[in-house]
Amino acid sequence: MSERRSPTIRRRRLGAELRRQREAAGITIETVAEQLECSASKISRIETGHTTATPRDVRDMLRIYGVVGAESDELVQIAREARQKGWWHPYSTVLVGAYVGLEAAASSIRAYEQQVVPGLLETEEYAGAMIRAARPDFTAEQVEQRVRVRLGRQSLLTQDDPVDLWVVLDEAVLSRPVGGDAVMRGQLKRLVEVAELPNVTLQVLPFEVGAHAGMDGTFTILSFPEPSDPDVVYAENATGGLFLEKSDELQKYSFIFDHIRAAAIRPEESIAHIAKLAEEPLWKWRPRSSPWT
Repeated sequence: MSERRSPTIRRRRLGAELRRQREAAGITIETVAEQLECSASKISRIETGHTTATPRDVRDMLRIYGVVGAESDELVQIAREARQKGWWHPYSTVLVGAYVGLEAAASSIRAYEQQVVPGLLETEEYAGAMIRAARPDFTAEQVEQRVRVRLGRQSLLTQDDPVDLWVVLDEAVLSRPVGGDAVMRGQLKRLVEVAELPNVTLQVLPFEVGAHAGMDGTFTILSFPEPSDPDVVYAENATGGLFLEKSDELQKYSFIFDHIRAAAIRPEESIAHIAKLAEEPLWKWRPRSSPWT
């Protein structure tokens, strides 16, 4: 499998390897910081992948750990690649760059969504309507930028080495006419079309299920081609999102996703349901004057 050369995942992998080498050498972060004449927090941020290390930093750290030759050269090269900018860099003011970088490097994505269609599956019209409603403070230019980024991300589904995407949509996502009747019908038809891709699986979690394992909120689990790159969970919230990487956290969310997809309608039935809703949408069942709206 070809490796997606995301700067974000390269930085994360480099940090993990530097930490492994330091621990193998029995050297503390404080000792490294003292020898490099920098703060211990800088070394910690490099090891967690939150700070990009320069090739010189990496070479100096490896020298302290006694790592030389081909192994050192390889890690220094990774440091160079980690400093390259991803395609999303010009839009870094309008999105979570770390998430997009991890998404671009992922081999598979499992997601549960409660409120809106995931960005990888949105139509241009739906994306614009959703962003304008969610962020009324945005200018027209800011909305356009966000829409452009979402459409650009969708190439992950159709590129030569496409990501495997498994999404469970709460029925509420299909019931709220974002952008109005025509826009929402177009979005539902888009879901039916994209579900025909061999690497895309869609399921609907119906209202009749009642309480379920995913009641706490929307989340995405990203997995990567290399065994050395552990999964990452991205749990969304109003201020952006939270990355979770601890083993017990990953196990918890994998457990939750398995229960959600088991409770959801089977993929083929889900697509038939979505296609029916595109013709007979739920939002048409109740007049606006209804006390339930």
